[in-house]
Amino acid sequence: MNESALFTMAFALYVLSALVYLGFIFLKKEKWPKAGLALAAAGLALHTAALIVRTFESGHAPFTNMYESLSFLSWATVLAFVAMDLKFRIPRTGAYLMLIVVALVALASSPLMPKAATPLVPALQSYWLWLHVSVTLLGEAFFAVAFVTSVLYLTADSPEKKDKMDAASYRSVMVGFPLFTLGGLVFGMVWAYKAWGTYWSWDPKEVWSLITWIIFALYLHTRIVRGWKGKRSAVIAIVGFLAALFTYFGVNYLLSGLHSYA
Repeated sequence: MNESALFTMAFALYVLSALVYLGFIFLKKEKWPKAGLALAAAGLALHTAALIVRTFESGHAPFTNMYESLSFLSWATVLAFVAMDLKFRIPRTGAYLMLIVVALVALASSPLMPKAATPLVPALQSYWLWLHVSVTLLGEAFFAVAFVTSVLYLTADSPEKKDKMDAASYRSVMVGFPLFTLGGLVFGMVWAYKAWGTYWSWDPKEVWSLITWIIFALYLHTRIVRGWKGKRSAVIAIVGFLAALFTYFGVNYLLSGLHSYA
């Protein structure tokens, strides 16, 4: 089975998962979250196969253009959600996260995104591509979970729900922050030195990655050192994810720089 067919089937399962989770919220179907999680996990398995096939067909990492990057980010977001849901049992989060995933996959599937695998430019022909991009996107996927749980914290109507969402948001940032630090900054700087002869060049992508990192570092500092919880932490997590979104989308389409070829 080719990558396109696997990707399409995964997309269908993600849509079904989102609909089931929405049914849980709006139709009060208390047993539906298990089905929603199972559909998301099945889609994740097919999506994993699609990424593997893409890698073998293209001969390089499956995140070298915007189509591939969106595919990998949506895959990573489902993975992050499944991991956090198994830990915290946060089915309400599933509806909104799966809608984000559906939007990402729909964008990747649109005619706006060229899907043909092309040979890599010399700057991307490095094993650092695997380390830098994959780990960065995994970190951003956990930031997406923190974003949704933070929004749900702000709208929760009971202390129990608030506590669960606050804990899930904190754990998501605790996982996402070291991944983003390692992939986005450490691996990125090492690769930059090997490719361009300098660790840092104030490229727009580098600057906005640093801004994102500072915001989530502030989240952890204020929480661990100053004891902040609840609303203030939720707001910082939301702002941090919006910065990550701009780093991912805004920089690519609005600002030119050394990362423009990606």
